[in-house]
Amino acid sequence: MSLEIPDRVLAAAANRPETVGKEVHLRGWIHRTRSSGGILFLLVKDASGQIQVTARKDLLGAEAFARAEKALVESAVEVEGTVHADPRAPGGQEVRARRVEVVHAAEVFPIFSGQTEEFLLDHRHLSIRSAEMVATFRVKAEVMRAAREYLDQSGYWEMTPPILTGNAAEGGAEAFVLDYFGTPAYLSQTAQLYLEALLFPLEKVYAFTPSFRAEKSRTPRHLTEFTHLEAELAWADLEDNLRLQEGLVAHIAQRVAEARAADLRVLGRDPKDLRAIQAPFPRMRYEEAIRILAEKGFPITFGSDLGTAEERALTQDRAGPLFVTHFPKAVKAFYMLESPHDPRTVECADLLAPEGYGEIIGGSCRETDLERLTQRLTATGARPEDYAWYLDLRRYGSVPHAGFGLGIERVVRWIARREHIRDTTPFPRTPSRVTP
Repeated sequence: MSLEIPDRVLAAAANRPETVGKEVHLRGWIHRTRSSGGILFLLVKDASGQIQVTARKDLLGAEAFARAEKALVESAVEVEGTVHADPRAPGGQEVRARRVEVVHAAEVFPIFSGQTEEFLLDHRHLSIRSAEMVATFRVKAEVMRAAREYLDQSGYWEMTPPILTGNAAEGGAEAFVLDYFGTPAYLSQTAQLYLEALLFPLEKVYAFTPSFRAEKSRTPRHLTEFTHLEAELAWADLEDNLRLQEGLVAHIAQRVAEARAADLRVLGRDPKDLRAIQAPFPRMRYEEAIRILAEKGFPITFGSDLGTAEERALTQDRAGPLFVTHFPKAVKAFYMLESPHDPRTVECADLLAPEGYGEIIGGSCRETDLERLTQRLTATGARPEDYAWYLDLRRYGSVPHAGFGLGIERVVRWIARREHIRDTTPFPRTPSRVTP
């Protein structure tokens, strides 16, 4: 964010040592206020941060001072004054005002400490103004910026696949169905099938899209609507896919640690944790994971999928991400490539975040054999004729290819150390919540 705006200085710029002694014009909102005799102390915030404003009655005049003194939290104000160093002020500097204008006098703000989670969610349009929420959303923006930066620099093309689709790619039971002018349609669960079509002319493609899952999962890592980063690459095997994923995640971690260190500290994350995330990441085959979990007392055998508890057990003592590879074919999607050396498994991997945060990426090589793909699709209960366009991709110049899907909110939950995934998105959608 630029800290210089014509006729305005942002709070972060006013807090810099080189601004001491300069005249500034601030615009922002009152975060906190108190008065002592003829002196008013305002903590004014804007998108960049906060700075203390000190206003004296004899300089403002009685009428202007009275308006400012009556202004409540979240009132919008404009301030003109001079920056002074003051070790008692938050940030070590303050603006000594010669003018304070109350642009809008807010009513009593309904958000305060000690309120229930449900109340805060009902008033999400207001509770998102908290310091932790603002820090989280800045971290999230940096995660998305860094992901685009890495993929763009790696030669990938950003695409715009549709959100409305005629195919339930991951399974009809988990898809939101709607009436599309008399024809059943779905809210997209994944852009993968469309990105596979686009990789043939472009070879390296990715997309940021909202994805929807109609599963009634009430866990700290599930949303019914989330931000999906997906990529597909031609002429790739599983190792190519894993190298792309670990390079991407390491780049995101490094960039966020560098650019958003102050926000990370607000959230309780030491930037050093992220600077330590370096590729390559360790690989563990599914069979090895099952053995470790069984030794830890989990009732698990080959063919079981890994849930939240199992993923936490594998990663809670790790400082960096872990790939678990070669899952059983039966627990994975129809489009995944059968492993050449073990027909029970597919060429896939889940990337698990450290510290017990669980899966953040799922990826695989894609099945290129038309007959096997059709058989797998039919076994799911789907009709191959409904996927005719997708099957065409195996008829006309198919090549080995792979891809993955990364959940942005899950990555942010790990990086920002959020207990629940709903705190990584402004307006979370869960099985029990579709407003505000």
